[in-house]
Amino acid sequence: MVPTNKPLARTEYTDQIYKDEEAKFAAVAREIEQLHNQERPVLIGTVSIEKSEYLSDLLRRKGIPHQVLNAKNHEKEASIIAQAGRIEAVTVATNMAGRGVDIILGGNPEGCDSKEWGREHNRAIELGGLYIIGTEHHEARRIDNQLRGRAGRQGDPGSSRFYASLEDEIVRRFGGD
Repeated sequence: MVPTNKPLARTEYTDQIYKDEEAKFAAVAREIEQLHNQERPVLIGTVSIEKSEYLSDLLRRKGIPHQVLNAKNHEKEASIIAQAGRIEAVTVATNMAGRGVDIILGGNPEGCDSKEWGREHNRAIELGGLYIIGTEHHEARRIDNQLRGRAGRQGDPGSSRFYASLEDEIVRRFGGD
């Protein structure tokens, strides 16, 4: 295993488990609302286009501005991912989104005033960095780890939390009756 360039500064919170998907997504939307009100950048990973659109609808009803990145709008992928680390950014993405692209706290500095970008970068760090929410575990732990690994890169702070419900595919498949 290759050691990290800088120490990992990511906090990994325990999973939140709910009886059904409706309760789970309501809790996810509440946490996103709290984080958005704090101006913290949030990246939410979903397992399908349908679930990304369902969550997007919940956020729209709460008046939370956000970007959705899924196979339906993949042509905007680079610009959406480039700005996902900005303060107040809320980005809902399927697991295909932005692999191989670092999310920079404060957003992509290209084309920005360097002092303005520096202030936003420092503010994002003060807020605790990028917050990752996984709306469901994947059968392949590697995919969960890829999502979680979007936060706390290059020595920057970050956090991650996964949500689950008893109706999730992986729980039904491996959880028995």
